[in-house]
Amino acid sequence: MKIFDVSQRSARNLKQAKARTLLTAMAIGVGAFALTMTLAASNGAQSYVNRLISNNFDPTELLVAKDETIFGRGDNNKPQEYDASFGSISSASGAPIQVKQVTEQDVNKILKYPLVEQVREGVILNVQYVTRPGQKKYIANIQDYSPARNPEILAGSIPKPINNTSLLLPEAYVSALGFKDPQSAIGKELTIAIRKSLSSQIVETGTAPRNLQDAEVIGDKSTVLVPFKVVAVLKSEPAQPGTELSLQISTQAAKNLNDIATAGTSQYRQYTRVNVKVKDGEDKANLLKVQEQLSKDGFVSQSVEETQQFLTQIINVLKTIVVAFGLIAIIASVFGVVNTMYISVIQRTREIGLMKALGMRRKDVSRLFRFEAAWIGFLGGAIGSGLAVVLGTLLNPWITNKLDFGTQKLLIFKANQIAILIVLLVLVAIFAGLLPARKAAKLDPIEALRTE
Repeated sequence: MKIFDVSQRSARNLKQAKARTLLTAMAIGVGAFALTMTLAASNGAQSYVNRLISNNFDPTELLVAKDETIFGRGDNNKPQEYDASFGSISSASGAPIQVKQVTEQDVNKILKYPLVEQVREGVILNVQYVTRPGQKKYIANIQDYSPARNPEILAGSIPKPINNTSLLLPEAYVSALGFKDPQSAIGKELTIAIRKSLSSQIVETGTAPRNLQDAEVIGDKSTVLVPFKVVAVLKSEPAQPGTELSLQISTQAAKNLNDIATAGTSQYRQYTRVNVKVKDGEDKANLLKVQEQLSKDGFVSQSVEETQQFLTQIINVLKTIVVAFGLIAIIASVFGVVNTMYISVIQRTREIGLMKALGMRRKDVSRLFRFEAAWIGFLGGAIGSGLAVVLGTLLNPWITNKLDFGTQKLLIFKANQIAILIVLLVLVAIFAGLLPARKAAKLDPIEALRTE
């Protein structure tokens, strides 16, 4: 009996028990739905990570620090001994952590590496306030602008290279500083107030303010006002987390402000991490050579690829958890297919006997029931995946709006993944139908025809 004929006949047999077939297929469909949605969410998350990396990092750069805590590898469960030369950051729980700093001497040492092209100090500085004439003062932080960043610009443009008087203004500050729209902010001057360190004040004046909050009022010269000109307004975008309220300026300008804030302290010209640009860094071998040299000199480093792998690993853990629930649903559906096929064999015993009496071979009988199981698997996969695609497509705009993803979709469906999933579900259904098919093939035709 030809395979096409077997396929047609198995489909007709299933039509005769539509309700039972549909219910069994729906059991498989539940797992198909869960797995399709999981794959789509995984694709969306991976796309988000790729966008995050490409918009914020230069693949030819290495993130370099002197403390592995920066990359989440340190042991922060034990009390740390105080060291004035260390800097402080906050852990995920908010607890303060001391980390070794990269010093100016370290930067000069790294610059002497044969394959190092440039070292860019990473500066993140909380300023006293930002304002402009006639407007209120707002707290803010400063970040050095990385040429690798690719922000969405609402107005103006980013000069290349960015000069030391230019400032990139986040969208959130436009209305706060009294601008009617992003374009009206371009070319306007803002004032950034930097508070000198207490140690610096003592060195200069010999006295310290009684209360740092009213330092300006008592006129102890603790505040320095630095003018900047707005050259671009940046749209807040989830693909660039942490920049929504960050004023971005050139690395040199950020270093200058940091010098003012830390002069006279142990933190002067020390940085939590630096970005090391590698010559011909597109070649992974060059990155590895520099990383090996950094490791020998007591530094820890992380490439853009390693950063991406770390983020992807988190996604994979979450995906595995959801996939496990989908697989449980599919395993449960296997018993449903077995049960349905056994009932079908019992109900069609005389039919099977007649087919054998008319010359149908055992392998054809077995193939007939395997095809019926395959059809059930196909229907379940198609229904579950189809519902996931329809529902996901309808939900995508709402999810994107709620999460403020912009043009980024959370659920990304790929036809090849869905096709492979359906094929796998068909194979699972065939496997589930092996025992019932074997039972049907072994039936004695005489005994089968005697069955009432």
